[in-house]
Amino acid sequence: MFLPLASLLVCAALGTDAGNACGRSYLFPPSYCVDEDPSGAVQPYVPQAGDIFLATDRCKIIQAGHFLATSGAPHHSGIVITRADGSMGLLESGPFNCLHVVIGELQENLEKHESRGEKVWIRRRRTPLSPAQDAEMTAWALRQEGKWFAAGRMLMQLTPFRERGPLRTYVMGYPRGEHASYFCSELVLETCVHVGLLAPETTRPTSTYPRDLFFDKSPNRFLNAHFSLAPDWYAPARWTQCHVQPE
Repeated sequence: MFLPLASLLVCAALGTDAGNACGRSYLFPPSYCVDEDPSGAVQPYVPQAGDIFLATDRCKIIQAGHFLATSGAPHHSGIVITRADGSMGLLESGPFNCLHVVIGELQENLEKHESRGEKVWIRRRRTPLSPAQDAEMTAWALRQEGKWFAAGRMLMQLTPFRERGPLRTYVMGYPRGEHASYFCSELVLETCVHVGLLAPETTRPTSTYPRDLFFDKSPNRFLNAHFSLAPDWYAPARWTQCHVQPE
């Protein structure tokens, strides 16, 4: 949490000379580490549709809710899409504690997440989407925009009736396709299934949390045995908008 904020302060102090790059996108080397500050040389982030976004949340209530649901950080997720005007967007359900599905401008939303003190990661697609998949993802995202964040079903995740239970994950939680409300990781997975990036037989949108999308492993036995993003997405890479480059 402290590294992005420190970088912002340094950039603000130094201005915009040649040694600094502010308000841009950089990725640290991929790593499955949530808690430690990233290290290593950064590379510019060139987004593509299908990249998966993950972030922590500083709200103690949300952190406690994820803990009670047998999960943890990261607490939020979204997916990069091509917007109707050709620019890159971020499809999220419930960003910044709102109660709707939103398509935001990608760079703006990434910067906003980080400026709030959140840690941000990107899981890049190994293989670009086909033109047909890209177009269908855009059309799908536009149909979901404005729908409700599934707050009621999220609260159910804190009860014994959640679909993440050992047996329920096997027999419930299948992709449902387009419907009225989503929580964040559910929307990401329904989007991936819809355009053919994930198999419906092994994807469980209502049983999968952002932490599962991050680690490619889960305390949920079904997900641990059958679900992983690793074959088609790179490991999570910490994102930053402001990096002081060496002289």
